[in-house]
Amino acid sequence: MKIDLLIKNVNVYNTVKQLFEKKNVTVSDGKFYYISSKDLTYLNAAQEIDGQGRCMVPGLLDIHMHIESSMTTPTIFSKAVLPHGVTTVVADAHEMANVFGIDGLTEFMAAETEIDIFHAIPSSVPSTTPELETTGGIIGLEEVAELLEDPRIICLGEAMNFKGIASEPDSLIRQIIDLCKEKRPTMPLEGHCPKIYEEELAAFLYSGISSDHTHQFPESLAEKIENGMFIQFQNKSITPENMAVIVENNYYDYACLITDDVMADDLLEGHLNENLKKAVAAGVPIEQAIYMTTYTPARRMSLNDRGMIAPGRVADFLLLDDLASFSIEEVYKSGKLVHKKGDAVAYPEKVEQFPASYSQSVQCKLLTAEDLKIPVQTELKKVRCNVIQKQEIGTFTERITKEIAVKDGFLDWENSDCALLLVMERYGKNGNIAYALMEQPIIKQGSIGTTWAHDHHNVMVMGNNSEDILTAQHELLSMQGGYVVTEHGSIKATCPLPIGGILSQAPIEELGTDLKQVRRAMQDLGYKNMNEIMSFSTLSLPVSPAIKMTDKGMMDTKTQEFYPLVFPEDGVIV
Repeated sequence: MKIDLLIKNVNVYNTVKQLFEKKNVTVSDGKFYYISSKDLTYLNAAQEIDGQGRCMVPGLLDIHMHIESSMTTPTIFSKAVLPHGVTTVVADAHEMANVFGIDGLTEFMAAETEIDIFHAIPSSVPSTTPELETTGGIIGLEEVAELLEDPRIICLGEAMNFKGIASEPDSLIRQIIDLCKEKRPTMPLEGHCPKIYEEELAAFLYSGISSDHTHQFPESLAEKIENGMFIQFQNKSITPENMAVIVENNYYDYACLITDDVMADDLLEGHLNENLKKAVAAGVPIEQAIYMTTYTPARRMSLNDRGMIAPGRVADFLLLDDLASFSIEEVYKSGKLVHKKGDAVAYPEKVEQFPASYSQSVQCKLLTAEDLKIPVQTELKKVRCNVIQKQEIGTFTERITKEIAVKDGFLDWENSDCALLLVMERYGKNGNIAYALMEQPIIKQGSIGTTWAHDHHNVMVMGNNSEDILTAQHELLSMQGGYVVTEHGSIKATCPLPIGGILSQAPIEELGTDLKQVRRAMQDLGYKNMNEIMSFSTLSLPVSPAIKMTDKGMMDTKTQEFYPLVFPEDGVIV
């Protein structure tokens, strides 16, 4: 046996015991070979490393995440996350698929990366149905059947359409689930589960979906886990209250930590390693937090060749210079050193070559001032309107009602305490423009616009005056997508995302700096949320509670019924 590497004198994480033991570790052909407390120098390794008593843990696995949420491409993403100890991900590229269909997904999957990227079948393209939102691509049964033949596909990505899953046996999502069960009966089926309990939860699970990664609450965690649901904790769900449920009931085997979405600016600071540290701060012993970022995610996805330091497993590992703070000194991929603390990220000279059309994909009209005048046929001086109220924590929204004045036959939204929110179809299919009102999301005169609008990625602009809305929309079209913030008619910050309106090939440092400036400009306008970017982008996500926007209108995301902007008994938009 040819031994390539011997790491002596290390405290090795024992997955079975969930503790550290003093060991010597050998690697052969990219895999762990013999791990023992004995002197292994007799194996004549080509390279020896003195671990100096440092802790060795397996490479981190993130089994539910969207590379597009970092607004970058797989090649650049791979380089950016390695310093944070992430060596394997399962990517659900449903953003790319919503914009470009299966062709976009195929382009994404073709990227060459240092980390191992496995893929999920995007199950919700669109997230609801074409009748409820317009997307650039659709993943139907034919596309799913094709993807099921690809060995890089290891799960069905998050199924979101609760109504279709739980109560419509002939819906497309149910047909997709049934096809997966027929062709790959042991493949994990991932879910995006709303706030449901009891029989509704049973109906969701009965479909075959057996995981959830959405916002978790302590009062429902035990019910979900005890009914067979595997829980994937993203950042906002890693709370002391939720972690207490896991710790007190010893539920470690039934949960893992994931990222789901990490913005480009946040990626500068960390990735899954930050969620691990947050779980520890929230009460999870660090040994179990490591277990939930290595072994349980690997087992969930049947990635049985990794996730622990044991013979025959892929030699992905981290050397920590401090366990308590999970400070990563070195990262190894397949037994080779790929990053050392303090080293700059070395981006490759060659990046993905996407078709030229991918950089000219935002096709919709330039807004005019006339487009922002909303005519109302009414005899009343004020009309009752359905209004979106956002929360400052998470991405939930609520429907409220407000009276808005009518002036000269038009809704006088500019002189109200509401902002105008509009979504424009951008694929050149129908030219839809939908309007809604938001309760005072910003306090200064300004606007926010983006094409990074989950999941349909149409053009979405919100502002409290016409001038700023027009400025933002025109800039978005000029730069072929991204994020833009304006104030008093001037552009304050931009983050160009020219590939499909959702991705950039700039280095993460440059992209992250642009996004930080956008975030700061949003804060300066008065937009408040724990994650301003995600909060705004999910105003267009019609599977996220409780009222969201598509190019078809303002929608109740549970009943999938559209609300009129003006109450019909008060007036009619003409």
